[in-house]
Amino acid sequence: MKEKMGVKGITVVCVVLLWSCFHGGFAEKEEDVTVTIGGVTSMAEIDDNFICATIDWWPSDKCDYDQCPWELAGLFNLDLQNTLLHNAIKAFSSMRIRIGGSLQDQIIYKVGYAIHDCPHMKKVKKGGLFGFSQGCLTMHRWDEVNNLINQTGALLSFGLNALYGKDKPEPPPNGDNITWTGDWDPQNARDLIEYTVSKGYKIDSYELGNELCGEGVSARIEAKQYAKDLLKLRGMVKEIYKKAGAKMPKIMGPAGFYDKKWVDTFLEAAGPQSVDRLTHHTYNLGPGVDPTLIYKVQDPYFLSQIAQTYKDVSDSIKLFGPWADAWIGEAGGAYNSGGKNMSHTFANGFWKAYLDQLGMSAAFNHKVFCRQSLIGGNYGLLNTSTFTPNPDYYGALLWDRLMGNKVLAATQNDSPYLRVYSHCSKQKSGISILIINMSNTTFFRIKVENDMNLHPRRDMNEEEGAREEYHLSPGDGDIQSEKVYLNGHLLSVTEELEIPEMRPKIVDPSTDIVVAPHSFLFALLKDFKAPTCMT
Repeated sequence: MKEKMGVKGITVVCVVLLWSCFHGGFAEKEEDVTVTIGGVTSMAEIDDNFICATIDWWPSDKCDYDQCPWELAGLFNLDLQNTLLHNAIKAFSSMRIRIGGSLQDQIIYKVGYAIHDCPHMKKVKKGGLFGFSQGCLTMHRWDEVNNLINQTGALLSFGLNALYGKDKPEPPPNGDNITWTGDWDPQNARDLIEYTVSKGYKIDSYELGNELCGEGVSARIEAKQYAKDLLKLRGMVKEIYKKAGAKMPKIMGPAGFYDKKWVDTFLEAAGPQSVDRLTHHTYNLGPGVDPTLIYKVQDPYFLSQIAQTYKDVSDSIKLFGPWADAWIGEAGGAYNSGGKNMSHTFANGFWKAYLDQLGMSAAFNHKVFCRQSLIGGNYGLLNTSTFTPNPDYYGALLWDRLMGNKVLAATQNDSPYLRVYSHCSKQKSGISILIINMSNTTFFRIKVENDMNLHPRRDMNEEEGAREEYHLSPGDGDIQSEKVYLNGHLLSVTEELEIPEMRPKIVDPSTDIVVAPHSFLFALLKDFKAPTCMT
């Protein structure tokens, strides 16, 4: 039986024609999908400031696979006064910035009486982690970092050197060449923190060490020893901030790849109220040199494998550390600086915080997701040379503006190539949804239903209840493009180096949502009745 072409039919045809104009042909097929939203209770909650990005320590001669993609983006070299950098951060409500990374456990701080020399980090053949020597953070540079934080309204998490004062690993048979032993010496960290407090700098949290848990990467610490060290940090921070009459920052760790036995042992040994945020890292796409990366980011079965890790982390917290929140402390998709021709492009949005992994981790009650990196490597939100936003930046910004902290159940059983995530809306009534179309051939026509069969709100006029849609699509239909379009319009910074306005497409809420192949959609459904969003 043919259906009359009403508003819904016209909408579908218009979207198909628009896509055809941009990409030179019609999609091969369409599918009708019903998405059910559970709005009576929330299934998880995220932090109000869920979006986080990292600034790393890598010097310009950090190279992988015959390329050196960090240029001047490491903390020692980054232009912290860059206008576009400031504007990119200020566009968020309060972006979280984590300073840390592989080299943080080789950084000393030029403050106090304990440090006499301030070495410049350089490549070494032996004696350093990851092929680099010790580096030194001066207080002049620390002042510049905090000026950036203060001027942009960002929230800073700072990673401290957890190996300071420890004994280096011994070779077999007495050691394993990777495990550092002995107690952490907190004096250099104490001097830095006391200086920070004296200057009135606001630090959201301190994190101890980087990727030292489990089997480690270039170094490791046993779980019970790490618990002892972290308790020492917590006591010191509490003492310093209490004496100054200032609010105590949160304590985070272990900042590494999840290892159930190690994490459970650490939480048991540290005890109640020891660590506020349990941070773990994910690089689930493998090495950046992998030629199959472009296929992995489009494979829903591959992308779903990391869900087990998210669940396991949540389970460890429930059993051994219910006082702690789960954080993705660092996630870059592909390790060793990301994929050269993929991590900074539109295709990467299929993977991470910037979209599928962002939605998935939130559903498993992870409060914050820190993207590696804000700038630097092949996976930066911003271009390493020009500071202009890469495609993922705009996905992060829309999430920050639209997705509230209550996570709702969103289900559909029609296609594995369609991902749907839903939250209470952040600033307006109703709900926000994120829809990811991983198919390269299918238009999905989506009807959103309430699991309680509640009808749309009738206390709104037509304008108040209109649906807002934000369609993100790649330049020239190429998912490896560095260009991204919002509702058919190219997103680019203004001549004044401002982040462009991101205006929604206003749609009749009674029509279906149409999502084009290889595209993302954020939508605000203001007339959706979700009781949990009204409290």
